[in-house]
Amino acid sequence: MRRIDAHHHLWDLSARPQDWLDGPELRTIRRDFGPADLSAVTGPAGVDATVLVQVLNDIDETAEFLAVAGKSDLIKGVVGWVDLTAPDVAEQLDRLRSGPGGERLAGIRHLVEPEPDPDWLMRPDVLAGLRAVRDAGLAYDLLTRPHQLPAALVAVRAVPDMVFVLDHLSKPDIAGGVLQPWATHLAALAAEPNVVAKVSGLVTEAGPQWTVEDLRPCVEIALEAFGPDRLMAGTDWPVCLLAASYGEVFDAAARLFAGLSETERDQVFAGTAERVYRLGTS
Repeated sequence: MRRIDAHHHLWDLSARPQDWLDGPELRTIRRDFGPADLSAVTGPAGVDATVLVQVLNDIDETAEFLAVAGKSDLIKGVVGWVDLTAPDVAEQLDRLRSGPGGERLAGIRHLVEPEPDPDWLMRPDVLAGLRAVRDAGLAYDLLTRPHQLPAALVAVRAVPDMVFVLDHLSKPDIAGGVLQPWATHLAALAAEPNVVAKVSGLVTEAGPQWTVEDLRPCVEIALEAFGPDRLMAGTDWPVCLLAASYGEVFDAAARLFAGLSETERDQVFAGTAERVYRLGTS
C-alpha cells in the first residue's frame, strides 16, 4: 500500500535558532534533522513521498525548504509560511513560487497555537490573507489547540472555497483523557466540506507511555466526523521522537485503521494528501 507522510519537519540549528527547543524536555530532539536523516527513516517505513511543513513563522525558512524539496525525490510538497497579516500576501507567494523548488509549494501555515488572541484566525487582515492563499490555489494548514477551534470554524466558513487542513486533530488532551469540548468542536469543523484533518502528532499528546488504545478514541471520533477520504496520516517527525520512533508512529496508524477497506486505507495513507496538496505522486 502507498504511504505518504503528510506531516514532518526538518531543521538546521546552525541556519537559524530554534528557541522552542530550549526546554529540557526537548533535549532529545535538540539537534539537526536534514534530508539524509529523513531518508534513513522513511525507507524502512515504506514511505513513498512526504510533505515538509514549516517550523518557524519565517519566509526565509520556507524558501530554504522549497529549495531542499526541489532537489529531493522524496519531499513532494512544502507547507510554508507567509505573513497573512500583510497586504502583499499574493506577492510573497509569487516570490516563493519563482524561487528554487517553488513548484513544490503545496500550502501555507501559521503557528496559530501560541498566538495569545484565541480569535486570531477571525481577524480581518488574517481573513484577507487567507483569501490570497485561496486565490493562489493553495491549501491552508490549521495549527490550533481545542480552545481555538471556534475561531477556526469562522475562518473556514469565511473562505468556503479553500481547503483547510486541521493539523494533529487540533491536539486533543489524550494524556488527560479530556475529549470535550474538543470532540464537539471537531464535529462542527468537520461538518464544513472544505476541511480535512491530519491524524498526526497524537503520540506526543498521549505522552511517552502511550498505547495504541490510548489513541483509538480520538481516531474513532475523527473517522466518524471526517470519514477516511478526508483524513491523512502524518508522523510529525522529528517531534514524534519525544514519544515514539518514526516506524512506531506508522505501525500505530496501521493498527488504528486496520478495520477500513483497502480503498479507504489508501485514502488515509496517501490519497487524501495527494489530492489536497496536489502532489502528483501517482
